[in-house]
Amino acid sequence: MSKARLLRVHGVVQGVGFRPFVYRLAHSHGLRGWVLNAGEGVQIHVEGEAPAVDRFVQDLQAHPPPASRIADLEIAAVEPQGFAGFEIRDSEAGGAAPTVRISPDLPVCASCLEELFSFTDRRRGYPFINCTDCGPRYSIILSLPYDRPRTTMRDWPLCSRCAAEYEDPADRRFHAQPVACPDCGPHFHLGEATDEAAIRDAARRLGAGEVLAVKGIGGYHLACDARNPAAVAALRERKFRKEKPFALMARDLETARSLIELSAEAESLLTSSARPVVLAPARVVLEGVAPENGDLGVMLPYSPLHHLLFAYGAPAALVMTSANRSSEPIAYEDDEAIERLAGLADAFLIGERPIARRVDDSVCTVTSLGPAVLRRARGYAPGAVAKLPSARPILALGGDLKNTITLVVNGEAFVSQHLGDLGNYDVFRAFQETVRDLTAMYEVEWSELLIVHDQHPQYVSSLYAQTLTAAETVAVQHHRAHVASVLAEHGALDRRVLGVAFDGTGYGDDGAIWGSEFFAGSVQEGFARVAHLRPAVLPGGDAAARHPVQAAAGFLAGIADLPDLTAAPFNFPRRYLQARELIEKNLRIFPTTSAGRLFDTAAALLGFTREISFEGQAAIWLEHRARTARPDVDGYPMPFDGEELDFRPLLAALIEDRRAGRPGPEIARAFHHGLAAGIAGAVLELASRENLDIVVLSGGVFQNRLLLDRLVALLRRESLTVWTNREVPANDGGLSLGQAALSSPPGTAGVPPGI
Repeated sequence: MSKARLLRVHGVVQGVGFRPFVYRLAHSHGLRGWVLNAGEGVQIHVEGEAPAVDRFVQDLQAHPPPASRIADLEIAAVEPQGFAGFEIRDSEAGGAAPTVRISPDLPVCASCLEELFSFTDRRRGYPFINCTDCGPRYSIILSLPYDRPRTTMRDWPLCSRCAAEYEDPADRRFHAQPVACPDCGPHFHLGEATDEAAIRDAARRLGAGEVLAVKGIGGYHLACDARNPAAVAALRERKFRKEKPFALMARDLETARSLIELSAEAESLLTSSARPVVLAPARVVLEGVAPENGDLGVMLPYSPLHHLLFAYGAPAALVMTSANRSSEPIAYEDDEAIERLAGLADAFLIGERPIARRVDDSVCTVTSLGPAVLRRARGYAPGAVAKLPSARPILALGGDLKNTITLVVNGEAFVSQHLGDLGNYDVFRAFQETVRDLTAMYEVEWSELLIVHDQHPQYVSSLYAQTLTAAETVAVQHHRAHVASVLAEHGALDRRVLGVAFDGTGYGDDGAIWGSEFFAGSVQEGFARVAHLRPAVLPGGDAAARHPVQAAAGFLAGIADLPDLTAAPFNFPRRYLQARELIEKNLRIFPTTSAGRLFDTAAALLGFTREISFEGQAAIWLEHRARTARPDVDGYPMPFDGEELDFRPLLAALIEDRRAGRPGPEIARAFHHGLAAGIAGAVLELASRENLDIVVLSGGVFQNRLLLDRLVALLRRESLTVWTNREVPANDGGLSLGQAALSSPPGTAGVPPGI
């Protein structure tokens, strides 16, 4: 008996070989009908003998293409139409707003790599080789649905041989939108040289110690030999990047293993389809690459160009850092790159294929709770990370640091790539471009849109929200958004939890600078602040975040019998005394519960008395000193009185040990252990009081692996379940998701303490 089914497949199903897969699957079962790309995903009409149709549906769900991800499958019974065969139809545009999940950019696959180095293949050495299983996606898509005319490959008509592959259902390049070859596709240039000659020259220059600008998938990199201290120093000087670590690209897995300690989980992350930079303990010291840091960030080659560079003799370990000056966004347009990178690069290796939007490399690490994303970009963005109960579209604008935005369409929460610090004008422009880009791609009706932003009235993102024409605008408190981001990822919006949000700064309900907060509640009912760090004062406001000794003046003001901190062994500079004067005169001081500034204070007491050159530097320095100490160090005391976690005994003990000459690494370890025990003690008391058994940890402080792992061990010992971020960063890169979650459940938007 013949029957027919209409299937609507939602998820990552465009640009991943899904239609050719369906075509081949239908033919293997002797079925008829059609498949096409539509705004919401892929539509399939299939008809034939009933058992064959049933097997088709089962196989579709059980064995989809490796790069695809089926989020939802709708199946409806329809009447057979009497089709003679099965075909791939032209995509449907228009109608309802698109909701398809866009595929992130994919690394070059093994089959394409084999062809890339085959002496008999016509694409040998071609740096833009790709197929349905690999290659650029998000970075080349101009609009949906995903077809070649809607990508940056639209200006390269297929030659007869590529067209034949594109039209052949048995071919690996059947309907691969970026498909090209040396005869019909784009090329790479270095000066007058093209493709192989250009790439060979680039490899030679890298080996000779030059700094090159290399066009990648989502933007330009600045590259040099990681084992050449002079080249690394030149790059630092030109880029105005004083001490922030550089990312590395290793030629292969063996090279990566020689650079960093790779657990099985970290190795799996390194070789995953996202190909992120993986942060792990260093096995070697590379001068100038990661000063005063025990970790290295390493990634593997992910584009054909990278593999060709190494094959043609480039050094086995390359610095591969975003092509920009300090704090600027990555350069991605050719003319812009040549202008902005003049003086930074000795030469430019430029690919002709345009990049539709800038996409940085993602950064990940592994903790005791599993893989953690530190920067979400290439390979992950703009994937949907949560389902939210909102029929209306939501645009959440995130915070001002490590900015991302989240767009919710038909309940799907799409998180953008990492954008950066909105205090930089060029980053703010990139932020505006991304807002326009995502809302246009998903054809959002601005008259229906809910805009969500941080509660801080002077954030750039908050001020920008007021300029947008939308149906409604809502402010969400910073630390509640951190906690909500975790619950959104876990699909637990109605679950009551104890939320712990520790970071550097966030605008509190009382206008103070919050940063060490405990909440009880859920996304659905709202979060009540139930405890916090004992407030300190912050002299001079934002400047204290750049000068650890200035932050220390505020945190030490409440401690009796302080020694002369301008004398040995502390040797605080004059800025500390100036900050103390502000406190004594009650001028320009602000209350704060910032955990970030507490870390800065401890770092200053242990010798980090200079200005920081990148966000979080003093805290990272302190963590890496602590890691070199023996692990059985007892923690300093940090009592909790039911409402406030008191840092004063911890700092007093630290000062006493420093004066007594205890080794710095041991003191740093005792600080971490004491803070972990203090948080754990507060959590246990609050969880018992509020009758909660799940603890949510979020905020940038919990990217400190030493602190997180110690705290998780203490909480698990008490049989508490611990959740933290996994799909979005625990830092401010995850704020936009939490903002969207808190604004989506009915009845919570705009109602304290829910947001």
